[in-house]
Amino acid sequence: MTAGADHRPVVAYIGLGANLNDPVSQLLRARQELSQNANLRELAFSSLYRSAPMGPQDQPDYVNAVMAVETRLAPEPLLALLHEVENAHGRTRVGDHWGPRTLDLDLLLYGSETVATPTLRVPHPGLGEREFVLVPLLEIAPSLTLPDGQPLSDLILTCPRRESPLIRIEETGV
Repeated sequence: MTAGADHRPVVAYIGLGANLNDPVSQLLRARQELSQNANLRELAFSSLYRSAPMGPQDQPDYVNAVMAVETRLAPEPLLALLHEVENAHGRTRVGDHWGPRTLDLDLLLYGSETVATPTLRVPHPGLGEREFVLVPLLEIAPSLTLPDGQPLSDLILTCPRRESPLIRIEETGV
């Protein structure tokens, strides 16, 4: 078992995004890799959604999804696993903060825990401002309550809407 895999089982939510090298395939391959990891068990996977980039607009549209997993990994080792998968997909961490990428995996929520370390903040700090995360998250966890007690369904009501619409592009099954 991987170091840090001695926690009680917890449900974690992972945001997936890509806009390079066939983004749909990138997300579906990442899903498969995460599902096959001995430290994770897939519980749900949202539809795929297309959205305009959040940062610089001179890049391709993004494809996003959210995945629910059960894990015994602590938050930091789970983040390390997500970075390993990103790296295997050719992710580089140089250039624009919101620039193009082959794969972006964000740990959105980790059970009902709040995490604040130098390398990780959970709930993800941008969660409430990202329709491309909230819509797929609401799709797979409509009754989810955040660690601060706020229902996800309330958070999505205050999420800023972007000029270009979020478009569901594919059903992926659960």
